[in-house]
Amino acid sequence: MSRGTGAGYDRHITIFSPEGRLFQVEYAFKAVKAAGVTSIGVRGKDSVCVVTQKKVPDKLLDQTSITHLFPITKYLGLLATGITADARSLVQQARNEAAEFRFKWGYEMPVDVLAKWVADKAQIYTQHAYMRPLGVAAMILGIDEEKGPKLFKCDPAGHFFGHKATSAGLKEQEAINFLEKKMKNDVAFSYEETVQTAISALQSVLQEDFKATEIEVGVVRKDEPVFKVLSIEEIDEHLTTISERD
Repeated sequence: MSRGTGAGYDRHITIFSPEGRLFQVEYAFKAVKAAGVTSIGVRGKDSVCVVTQKKVPDKLLDQTSITHLFPITKYLGLLATGITADARSLVQQARNEAAEFRFKWGYEMPVDVLAKWVADKAQIYTQHAYMRPLGVAAMILGIDEEKGPKLFKCDPAGHFFGHKATSAGLKEQEAINFLEKKMKNDVAFSYEETVQTAISALQSVLQEDFKATEIEVGVVRKDEPVFKVLSIEEIDEHLTTISERD
């Protein structure tokens, strides 16, 4: 409980403090970082790639049951950083929404429409006292039929933006600084470069070399726009290429 000017204002989600802050929403951002995981998304010329850490807290857990990557439809993927339990609830609702969209309009839900829906949902949670905000930053990726590869990030306050590259989680700022240098001259990455930029950015900010089982990689490509989670063998190939390149 923060004392001083903020005293008492973090008890209730819908009350502004005298400085005009919503403390509970700010704490939701902290919950995303508190999960201790860093995620990175990079958009290339004809593909989008997201990478996140995969931490297995207990040796007895089945590794295949732990994931932060969720397909929403065949063509849209969501990478959740933060509280996984909150993410699952969000993903379930997003899948229903996407299925309803397809049923109602007869075509697949576009990336930006899903991102807007997720952000709207988060924004509603900042207005009502009976709901707490979700402790999740969601990256949404897919190929837009008209505009090509798209990468969006939605946060617990209900912001959503399109990104060339972005990060969420514990080392978010360090990763963004790294990516800004990489993307400085508006580069158009090929598929391989996109995946390798994302993985090497994560390696750089965490200052460690991963095994293929310690990260998860999700991709969509323009020539086959389905959302795909890379297998351990495929991740290994990319890791080998990166280490040889360096």
